[in-house]
Amino acid sequence: MKILVIGGQGFIGSHCIRYFSAKGHDVWACGLRHSEQANFTQITKFNADFSSLFTPRHYDVCINASGSANVAFSFEYPEIDFELNVSNVNKLLSIIKKENPTCKFINLSSAAVYGNPAVLPIKEESPTKPVSPYGFHKLQSEYLLTEYANFFGLATCSLRIFSAYGEGIKKQLFWDLYQKSLQQKPICLFGTGNETRDFIHIDDLLQVIELIITKAPCKGEVYNAATGTSTTIREVATLFFKELDNRINFGFSNEQKQGDPLYWQADISALQQLGFVQTVSKEEGIKRYVQWLKTNEFK
Repeated sequence: MKILVIGGQGFIGSHCIRYFSAKGHDVWACGLRHSEQANFTQITKFNADFSSLFTPRHYDVCINASGSANVAFSFEYPEIDFELNVSNVNKLLSIIKKENPTCKFINLSSAAVYGNPAVLPIKEESPTKPVSPYGFHKLQSEYLLTEYANFFGLATCSLRIFSAYGEGIKKQLFWDLYQKSLQQKPICLFGTGNETRDFIHIDDLLQVIELIITKAPCKGEVYNAATGTSTTIREVATLFFKELDNRINFGFSNEQKQGDPLYWQADISALQQLGFVQTVSKEEGIKRYVQWLKTNEFK
């Protein structure tokens, strides 16, 4: 297959490039920073023009791993978050409709569309009640995919990714824990520690993306991308510091961060019907991530 990865220099995008290239696919990518790698196009962050990606060639699949993934940023700059997470998706769909209508479009959405669900585990049919501009914008991008599938016949699918992590990520919980370990002891974290997340390692997320490409109907539907396991922040923080440095003490402020949901656990029945089986446990995933941190010695 010929695959285009939008946001190829980000955490998920860069893993997509390596994964699909290793499987023998013809992979192209775009990103914000200059790169000497083959089949790469640099684009601007704002007022991005994606047309040059599609006019010289056509693709079988386009994976959109671009956009902003910062809840706090979406409160401070909602107009920028909208451009990066909604307007750019509309641009891509419009260009694909015109230049490459046979291209399958996979958009990486977020579990943030659910907000604080009333019932767990969360099904794809559960009410969507975002608690941040970021969550609203991800939901709007999903509507765009459904629109282009229903009215223009494009093959589209949205992945509602829960808490993805793994080697290479430099944001969100585990990176934050590492950065705090360099700056302060004991460590104080937001919340009570009883908040839950559904963590999925990047290797399993790549499996999900491949299953969506090869087996999903891609008629504007959405899928939860998770493992179906609920884990408290206290538990994963304990596992993390056990691997990093078991002398580190940590606690919780009991202060909730704006826009963060309280409890998440996904129903992954639809994903399992496509053949998904978790391969990386949270214990193994955290161990590998800490090994990556120690190998690279970030400061």
